[in-house]
Formats: sequence, structure tokens, C-alpha cells
Amino acid sequence: MLNLLNRADALLARMPWDIAGLALRLFPAWTFWASGQTKIEGFSIKESTYFLFEHEYALPLIPSKLAAVMATSAELTLPILLVLGLGTRLAALALLGMTTVIQVFVYPDAWPVHGIWAACFLGLISGGPGRLSLDALLLRNSGETGAGMTRHV
Repeated sequence: MLNLLNRADALLARMPWDIAGLALRLFPAWTFWASGQTKIEGFSIKESTYFLFEHEYALPLIPSKLAAVMATSAELTLPILLVLGLGTRLAALALLGMTTVIQVFVYPDAWPVHGIWAACFLGLISGGPGRLSLDALLLRNSGETGAGMTRHV
């Protein structure tokens, strides 16, 4: 039985990180992008978004209008970076911070969903975006190894 488990483990270990890295980038990016889309109309933030940030989200220390602009901007920018695999670790770190704020201050009972998002972002921060990314392409073209970038790229 142990031999079978070892063989299965060795086989599964051959899966390239590139596939996992791509999935870890795409699926949470879709969630945040879709959320950002609900907050805008054309190129403007909806009045309902400002209302939500003032009354439902109500973050401490940050004025609600500023929080609305920051969150909407992040939800519309950072997912694009994740999908492209550009500045992946920093984008994942920023979204992990945003997820933490949402969990702690806005929806503390939604930890199962936020935990899944956090796991994706931690995987990207730790493992990098994989070779199917602009980060990897830029690294290859620069001829540099990059601090920590060579892991899984």
C-alpha cells in the first residue's frame, strides 16, 4: 500500500506548477473583477457603491468615499495583473490584504470563502505565477534570475 501511495505521489508531483499557478491566478481574479464591475457604471463609480461603503462596509480609519475608490480601483486593476501574470506576487499580496480587511471588518462570518481566496494568494506569493505569465517572459528576456523569481518560473 505504501508503495502505491509513493508511486501516486511521484506521478502527481510531475504536474507542472504552471497549471496550478494559472488556476490560482484566474479564479480569484474573476471574483474580484466581477465585484469591481458591479461598482461602476461606464467610467464612474456608482452612487450605490458610495452608499455601500458608507453604510454597510463602514471601514474604520478610512473615509468611506476614499475606501470606495480604493477598493473599486483595486478590484478592476489587480485581477488584470493576475490574469496576465504581471507583478503577480505583489498583486496577490495586495488582494490578500484586501481579503483580510473584508474578513475582519466587513463580513467576519464569510471565512470559508475568504480562506479559499487567501489560500490562492498565499500560493501565488510563495510559488510565483508559473511560466504561463508575463513575469516569466520578462524574466527570461531580461537574462536576470530575479530575487526569488526563478522558483516556478
